[in-house]
Amino acid sequence: MPIVLIVAEQQPDGNLRKATLNAITAGRTLAEKAGAEVHVVLLSKDPSKVSEELKGLGVKAVHTAGAPELEHYLAEVYTPVIAGLAQELKADYVGMASTAMSKDLMPRVAARLKAAMASDVMAFNGSGADVTFTRPMWAGNVFAEVKLTTPVKAFTVRATEFPAAQGGLPAAEVKAFTPKLEASKTKFVDFKEVKSARPELTEARVVVSGGRGTKGDFKEIEALADQLGAAVGASRAVCDAGWVPNDLQVGQTGKVVAPQLYIAAGISGAIQHLAGMKSSKTIVAINKDPEAPIFQVADYGLVADLFKVLPELRQALRSLE
Repeated sequence: MPIVLIVAEQQPDGNLRKATLNAITAGRTLAEKAGAEVHVVLLSKDPSKVSEELKGLGVKAVHTAGAPELEHYLAEVYTPVIAGLAQELKADYVGMASTAMSKDLMPRVAARLKAAMASDVMAFNGSGADVTFTRPMWAGNVFAEVKLTTPVKAFTVRATEFPAAQGGLPAAEVKAFTPKLEASKTKFVDFKEVKSARPELTEARVVVSGGRGTKGDFKEIEALADQLGAAVGASRAVCDAGWVPNDLQVGQTGKVVAPQLYIAAGISGAIQHLAGMKSSKTIVAINKDPEAPIFQVADYGLVADLFKVLPELRQALRSLE
């Protein structure tokens, strides 16, 4: 039977990155269409904690490799291990959620396996050997239907397009294997995490974003976000201006989000920004320009000054507490 191998990703604190749950759902969707079974691979210094979470997600097997060299992600170390397992299993598909790690790792794995690759996959179509991959192009204005013709096919999936896999399903078999480690000229030195009490941008249920209309003053954006328990986002223009850190950027060259609620204040809505948030369930736009493109995708739009609207909105929210 064909095999879909999904690469699991851990966060620096050792917990499973939530995007992996979406990738597993994508893998199961692909497996249904291709007549395959889903396997998961996890590399870690100690995979026992996360493997327990993975085995109840409706997959056939969870392959784990534990070694001190795998404690911190390094592409030169992880690539041969994953490629080696894929070859050993004779996997037909190797995939992962589209994250900073996968953008570095999966092209290398694909090269090792001589596999064609589709990135940011949003859907699978067809059946059997004729499965195709739907992926965005030109900032989401064009959707390509891609057919990969190599024996092994690699892909990354846009996590926002697939629901997170839920636990409680029959437990998969956990199989430990000895990783094929290769000598590496790179080494892990340090990880300097930007710590915040707010939720992670790509995992938040609510995101409040500010654009050029803030004129660099994010106090109202942050105050509303804190009141809603939301993450803070920003347009590229704001990040390029140095008003907020680059890790808050939402858009084609930033982070792709799809929260339950996305509030865009002072953001005009260039196509590059829309590509990163238009899959949000409910979009609220606040902008002084009635012709701003953001209103074309907004569920609710208000033509007004954000510095007047946001304090009033916060006051109204307080009255509901």
